[in-house]
Amino acid sequence: MRISRKNLLAGLCAGFVLAVGMAATAWAEDAPKIDKGDTAWMLTSTALVLLMTIPGLALFYGGMVRKMNVLATIMQSFAVTCLVSIIWLVVGYSLAFTEGNYLIGGLSRVMMAGVGIDTVSGYAKIPETVYMMFQATFAIITPALILGSVADRMKFSAMLLFIGLWSILVYSPVAHWVWGTGGFLGGTDIKDYPGFLGLGSVLDFAGGTVVHVISGVSGLMCALVIGKRKGYGTEPMAPHNLTFSLIGASLLWVGWFGFNAGSALASDGRAGMAMLATHMATSAAGLSWMVCEWGLRGKPSLLGIISGAVAGLVAITPASGFVGPVGAIVIGLSGGALCFWAAVVIKPKLGYDDALDAFGVHAVGGATGAILTGVFAIEKIGGTAGMIEGNGMQVVAQIVGVALTAGYACIVSLILLKIVDATVGLRVDREDEIEGLDRALHGEAVQ
Repeated sequence: MRISRKNLLAGLCAGFVLAVGMAATAWAEDAPKIDKGDTAWMLTSTALVLLMTIPGLALFYGGMVRKMNVLATIMQSFAVTCLVSIIWLVVGYSLAFTEGNYLIGGLSRVMMAGVGIDTVSGYAKIPETVYMMFQATFAIITPALILGSVADRMKFSAMLLFIGLWSILVYSPVAHWVWGTGGFLGGTDIKDYPGFLGLGSVLDFAGGTVVHVISGVSGLMCALVIGKRKGYGTEPMAPHNLTFSLIGASLLWVGWFGFNAGSALASDGRAGMAMLATHMATSAAGLSWMVCEWGLRGKPSLLGIISGAVAGLVAITPASGFVGPVGAIVIGLSGGALCFWAAVVIKPKLGYDDALDAFGVHAVGGATGAILTGVFAIEKIGGTAGMIEGNGMQVVAQIVGVALTAGYACIVSLILLKIVDATVGLRVDREDEIEGLDRALHGEAVQ
């Protein structure tokens, strides 16, 4: 049977249309899709983590300073939230989470270029806008933690300049090393990655190294460079309102579920295990600090138990998505005791003025949790075995990760402090410090 040219052309056209349609359908099926359940959980987690800084950290720190400095301390957390949010949008997110090289990300997401309402994150089945905002809350609280070390004595202008530079030059690179695409310390979920010196990837589920170690070490550098508060060691500097601090610590505890369980980036079983581990470690650490204080000083204090709870939150942060509840309790007990030792025993002996124990809680707690992650990691939970399952080299990788991130933060923070001191000056005048920063810097006071 002869086929006319007209019928042949029509058949070819129909075949072409069918092939294009099939290809488009296949592409649509392969294209990443937004998961509504995961997105809902990540929106909630983002709000919870923001709650940790304002009002959580603001009240926690604000209650522990003297009355004449409470407004200045609370304002620091609020101002950092505003400042770092803008920096994160402009350049911080791109440097941390886009593909660049082993040390730093690229510039493809500067000012969120190329991101629309349907753009899916490369890290999870959620909109990239949500992922960016979730990570923004981490970028906000990390430098805010530093300020506990220099309470009562740092210029507001110096604080803004230092934190702005630090968020770009310290936080974004370290976040890229551990969590970003191609970072040289491996990333949280990269399997079979040789890591630094072939040691394997550093396990840091929600920020033991990225958040707590670098903020605590940087806080210590700030305290050493700026110097002690006037009257430190000779005048009473008791917290003016521990009720504020209790409310702040409680908000931190609740918000931390977004911090840790949210770092699963999905509404799944791993998020549930991270939430369970977080709660158990926090409870254990609160009891641990309380018992240590009770034994040393004869009385358990409110300040002690809430400090212990925060130490537990810090210690479980890197481990929360890798360990079970039993490992979490051990990490919490260890974190509470070691942070108590650092803040109450070692600090007075060495004589440095880490006013609100940013180093004693965050650097020591973060390092403790990061190292113990290498001990208690369970392969069925996080995909990587720890020392208790026969992978002793993971502990070595964790120690290397802590050392490298701490060393980098220490060096860069020192350089930035010297630059800021040479430009606007770091410390308020003696008269302003005696009068109180509320009135001297902001013209306000608590009545």
